[in-house]
Order: sequence, then structure tokens, then C-alpha cells
Amino acid sequence: MITNQYDDIRHLQDAFDAVHTARAASRLVDGLYAQAMGDAYPVEVAPTSSCDWPLLGTLTTNLRLGPGDVLADVGCGTGGVGLWLARALAVRLVGVDISPVAVRLAATRAATFVPQGQAQFHTGTLTATGLSDRHVNAVICVDALSRADDRQGALRELYRILRPGGRAVITRATRHGARGPLTVHEEAAGFAVERVDVRAAEPHMWGRLYGLWLSRENELRRELGNREAERMLAEARRQLPRLPDRTARVITLQRPADGRPASAGTLPETAVYREESG
Repeated sequence: MITNQYDDIRHLQDAFDAVHTARAASRLVDGLYAQAMGDAYPVEVAPTSSCDWPLLGTLTTNLRLGPGDVLADVGCGTGGVGLWLARALAVRLVGVDISPVAVRLAATRAATFVPQGQAQFHTGTLTATGLSDRHVNAVICVDALSRADDRQGALRELYRILRPGGRAVITRATRHGARGPLTVHEEAAGFAVERVDVRAAEPHMWGRLYGLWLSRENELRRELGNREAERMLAEARRQLPRLPDRTARVITLQRPADGRPASAGTLPETAVYREESG
């Protein structure tokens, strides 16, 4: 059977809509994330990603935004990370996600963080955000690039929507296995690599969370339904054996100012990497 790009996008929309619809009807998943993260869990954000207090601190520091700047949260989910940053940094937020359900949930949450008009959300993809050229001062992409079918295209899109001098901060996880510099795709998209931070605690958090999912299987099925519970359980079984070989990073990139070519410089890590995917 031949499918086209629109069929693939619709399939992903349906899948993520089902995830967000199921989780919005239950507090169980939030509780398990909170248990896995402990005192690193940012309650207001209520993440369904690896976002914890240390990551929020890194984002706040590395984005270098000023009041009134524009921040894009690409792959925003239900919006908690971007909304927290919009309030903390007094910036305007535009969130983009493939799931219409996630976008509606994010828009509903906005009023608890920022005044009306400071945040907006719409549907889009990693490679087609719907934003105009040079539209934003900064971009965040938390735990989303691993799901991109076209990673290079997604990075080019982040570069396109950034104003010259603006920064993109992304999270990535890699495993040892393939030779090549860690940031080769980012540099090929035109970015200069500003810094790479290692998140040493992140794999351990996923280990605790996946263990909780597996131990609470019956509750997950009862609260979320068999389809969503089975998806989560399958992820846990697939990823748990990989965690000892996982390294999580925060990569801060900059679109060079006009007239300044990107320069790779000396990277902190360049040895042997393989991209981690969900």
C-alpha cells in the first residue's frame, strides 16, 4: 500500500491525539512521573518528557532571552515547558505540536501561567512549523527530535525560523556505536555549537519511570485503556535494556549573525555516537 506525506502526518496526529486524550483523563501518569523524578519534578510543568528542574535551569541560562523576546517551543506537547519559561523570562511564546488535542490542552493551560495574548499554540510538524522566516529569538525542542523522520530537515526548519544570533536549545540522547562528531547534523544545518551539557541523571529517571509503568500495568490499563497502556508498556520493555548505554545531552546552538559563517570550533565530545530513538 502506497502512502503519502499527508497520510503519515495524519497517522502521527491520530496516535498523539490518543495519547494526550487518554492522559488528560487520568492523574495516574503525572503521579508516576512525579514519583520517578522525586524532588526534581516540576509540578506546574507536569511534563510527559524528561523535563525536570535541572533542565529548566539549563534552558533559562542558555537561551539568554530578554523581556518581550519571542520563544518557539517546537514539539510542545501540552505546553508546560514553554509556558513556564514564558512566565519566568517575560517572553512571548509560540508553541507548535503535531497533535490538535495537545494544542487545545496547551491553550487551556496558558491562562494559569501568563496573561492573555502572551502565548499562542498551533498545529505543525518538526519540518513545517508554520512560522515565518526569522520569526523567533529562540527555540526549544525537548525530547522531540528523536521522533523526526527527517532529522536534517527538522534542524533546517529550526534554523529557518530563528533570527540571526538567536539560539536553539535541544535535548538529545545517544548510544555508542557509530563514528562521527556528535553535532554533525546541527552544523550541517548552519548552526554554530555553543555548548553541550551532559544530563547524567536522565537515564536513571527513565529507568525508575519505566519500572513504575511495568509494576502498575493493571492500573494503567484501567485508567488509560488497553491501547495506550500497551504502547507505554511496549516502550518500557524496549527501552529499559538500552538505558545503561544511554547518554543524554542538552545542546545549545546559535544561528550566526548575518555575515558570520558558522564555525564548528572544538567540540567537547566527538568520539563514537549513535542516535537514541524512542
